[in-house]
Amino acid sequence: MTERQQHRRRHGAGVAAGVLCLCLAGSGCAERGAAAEDSRGRDAVEVVRRAADALVGAGSSKARTSMEMATGGTRVTIRGEGVYDFHKQLGELKVLLPQDPAGATAHRPIRELLAPGALFMKNRGAGVPADKWVRVDTRSLSDGNLVTGGATDPFAAAEVLRGARTATYVGDEQVGGTPVRHYRGTADLGVAAREASDGNKESLTAAAKGFATDEVPFDVYLDDAGRIRKVRHRFSFVNGQQSDAVAVASTTLLYDFGAPVDVRLPDREDIYAGKIAEE
Repeated sequence: MTERQQHRRRHGAGVAAGVLCLCLAGSGCAERGAAAEDSRGRDAVEVVRRAADALVGAGSSKARTSMEMATGGTRVTIRGEGVYDFHKQLGELKVLLPQDPAGATAHRPIRELLAPGALFMKNRGAGVPADKWVRVDTRSLSDGNLVTGGATDPFAAAEVLRGARTATYVGDEQVGGTPVRHYRGTADLGVAAREASDGNKESLTAAAKGFATDEVPFDVYLDDAGRIRKVRHRFSFVNGQQSDAVAVASTTLLYDFGAPVDVRLPDREDIYAGKIAEE
């Protein structure tokens, strides 16, 4: 790796971590039959582990994200909204940072492009020209970008469930008017990394090494086709600028399956490689 590439990776990772630091300051009869069997709690772990594959079968969806972080007496929430293509593992989110104590929005919304092994951000980082993107190699992040970007990649969130160790059927509920089956359990990030797709394998491996614990409690809500409608993970993240672990609850809502997705990654000349000032 050249000195210039090291510089870009170092500053890109710093800008992504800045999101966290700144904030601290349709189904058929056969499917319904399977759902009835699942509702008795049989093979719940396998049902949960297959949820990511069901999303690939769905093709794409719209997404809403929410990330709640707490350390000491400070609690903040970051929200995002966008679209995701599960075949290509490409997505786009508009991420809204919380208001400052006076009630004013502290920063412009951050535009994020999600891709295998990479996160592109616009409107993030002092000194970055308005028309430039910052690229972060998510494989270099200690949390694999499950936390740092302020929104969990929707497919990465699903692939964490490939590491499900335990799962219990909780009951029938509804998410956004859609009947769902609620499962609760724990996933192992190390197992998830080994079972993940090539696009998420290295990032989840980094998370397994960098998080305070490999164990990730989850609640997931699956529709009759086995697709995730809502998933909530609880992470324990050790941030380099905090002495204590940061408790993070990441929630992803998926809806409008089959929605069109047109994500175009920035050209090389549109990616900022200069120094990013501290905010």
